[in-house]
Amino acid sequence: MIFYVTCKLLFEEFSFKSGIWNLKLFNVIQVIGKLHLLFPSHKDETPIIDKHGKKRPSLTPRPVVEDEVGGEVQNMLERFGADINKALLAKRKRLEMYTKASLKTSNQKIEHVWKTQQEQRQKVQHEYSQQFLHVFQQWDADIKKSEEQEEKLMNLFRQQQKTFQQARIVQSQRLKTIKQLYEQFLKSMEDMEKTHESLLVGAQNELRKEMAMLQKKIMMDTQQQEMATVRKSLQSMLF
Repeated sequence: MIFYVTCKLLFEEFSFKSGIWNLKLFNVIQVIGKLHLLFPSHKDETPIIDKHGKKRPSLTPRPVVEDEVGGEVQNMLERFGADINKALLAKRKRLEMYTKASLKTSNQKIEHVWKTQQEQRQKVQHEYSQQFLHVFQQWDADIKKSEEQEEKLMNLFRQQQKTFQQARIVQSQRLKTIKQLYEQFLKSMEDMEKTHESLLVGAQNELRKEMAMLQKKIMMDTQQQEMATVRKSLQSMLF
């Protein structure tokens, strides 16, 4: 009777969806079954026949043995439940620790990518701003030079006309250079944005792979920890 009641309590108290836990629970029930075989119930006792041929009950104190076995089974159940709670708490703590570490690593990577892109933008802007400044300075110098030549060659129309033509050619070249630099600047910015976008996509893909590996590692560690906890609980109950 104690064996069937104990099995019912085990299945009601520790019913798991995982096949591993059900296997371990089955092992515990087998241990209780062995205890039941060692200490049979009071109904299985053989009556003793006295000298007058009358049957009288056995004098063996079976209820006391059954109470002791029931107490041991209850202690086993309590220790088993405490070990399971400890395993679940440790699993939750490990999951929180791995999640925090993963978020920290992700933030560091994103911050590094953003900082690198910002430095590259500043570098490109500085380079082209210096080139624009140099071209504008040359252009301003050419204009001043044209004005000086215009004042000096005011009496010489042909020379003045030739000077104007040369100045216009030079200005056209400067404008063409500015246009080319501007087009190069736009193209460089587009190429840089595409490169940054591809780097960001690569970083995101790498992050997804790391998250998947981390999740797999957490599941493996959790399974190993659960198996070790249950093995330790069974050893403590059996030995």
